[in-house]
Amino acid sequence: MLLTKYTHACVRLEKDGNVLVIDPGTFSESGEALTGAHAVLITHEHNDHFDRPALVSALRSNAGLEVHAPAGVAAALREESDVAVRVHTAEPDSGFDAAGFSVRTFGGQHAVIHAQIPVVANIGYLIDDNVFHPGDSFVVPDGIDVKTLLVPIHAPWSKVGEVVDFVISVRAPRAFPVHDALLNELGRGIVEGHVTRIGARYGTSYRRLAPRDSVEV
Repeated sequence: MLLTKYTHACVRLEKDGNVLVIDPGTFSESGEALTGAHAVLITHEHNDHFDRPALVSALRSNAGLEVHAPAGVAAALREESDVAVRVHTAEPDSGFDAAGFSVRTFGGQHAVIHAQIPVVANIGYLIDDNVFHPGDSFVVPDGIDVKTLLVPIHAPWSKVGEVVDFVISVRAPRAFPVHDALLNELGRGIVEGHVTRIGARYGTSYRRLAPRDSVEV
């Protein structure tokens, strides 16, 4: 399938004429990513992953679009009664089909940012036993071999060592960045240098993708 990265955490997957979008958020080119989409997966409720106005607009303009999201996000979208029937609740440790893509779910909790900041639900998605998008967590999928890992390179809830440990724990053959909009080029170079060098020791080839870059996976 074809994977296209957008700014920050959003990716678009295309296969056999079907389009699946993950985490179109307010930092991303959400309208562009959602054009012609058949299904959307949302990992959690934070607006850098969930652009509610853009998603509601896409649901209203595209009668074939379906959305899968954690309970809180699904409930918020169902407040728009005209699109509610096409919004589905995603639960951890389950599986379903979304627009011809097989989806498995992992995790259930957002990484801790601070003890005084409430923890929200977070679902990681494995697509076609190939691409894993963890959302805002470092949950490692159990019982499967991930082929393509989307790595949250930088976040308020992480440090570089945790990013590297996530990559070497999953040990996917290839990895690409997500969650990178808050980095400047100096910071990106430091983080990606460690991920590239240490990840290679454990069999992971890391490659930077800029917004709108595409790659076959």
